[in-house]
Amino acid sequence: MSAFNDMTLVDLLVKDGVRGIDKLPKGIRSSKRAVAETIENNVRRLIVDEMAVNPKYYETMSAVLDALIKQRREEAIEYEAYLKKVIELAEKVKRGEGWGSYPAKIKTPALRAIYDNLPEEVLERVVAEGKYTKKPDADPREEAALAVDRATRDARMDDWRGNPVKENRIRSAIHGALGSSRAHTLTVFEIVKAQREY
Repeated sequence: MSAFNDMTLVDLLVKDGVRGIDKLPKGIRSSKRAVAETIENNVRRLIVDEMAVNPKYYETMSAVLDALIKQRREEAIEYEAYLKKVIELAEKVKRGEGWGSYPAKIKTPALRAIYDNLPEEVLERVVAEGKYTKKPDADPREEAALAVDRATRDARMDDWRGNPVKENRIRSAIHGALGSSRAHTLTVFEIVKAQREY
């Protein structure tokens, strides 16, 4: 990503909006196409870099970026409207906060990532086994995400990433929280491992 006084282009666009484009090199700034492609490449790079943190969310952001690129190339959108939308997208990508409303207890980025990425098979099993509350209005995704979060926090130890014994302890805790297959446990573990707050 391009850096401007220790800021990436995405940071600059989030901070300054369209005015951030004025800080691009003159050779790029003079061409609408070059500006658009530079922004797209920087947003795409951020999406790729953050994909492990919340794959479902960043896959959605990638699809939105693809649609914007297609509209721009087909000239189906005015340049100013395109800039506004791509900057809004850059803000969402930078925040990485998920795309919708969440239950009240799903407050942190880590909880949102777990909530967004729980495999459907895990949720079906949780419901079938009555693993959590049996209230008819209970959200099994919320309860499973909270259980994984609690299990991870209880099992984690300092400097656990990269330590096979400590990582196995967390995998085991996740497996206990979900009662799922090894493959599903590993899927959820990779999401947990990518979270900064654990």
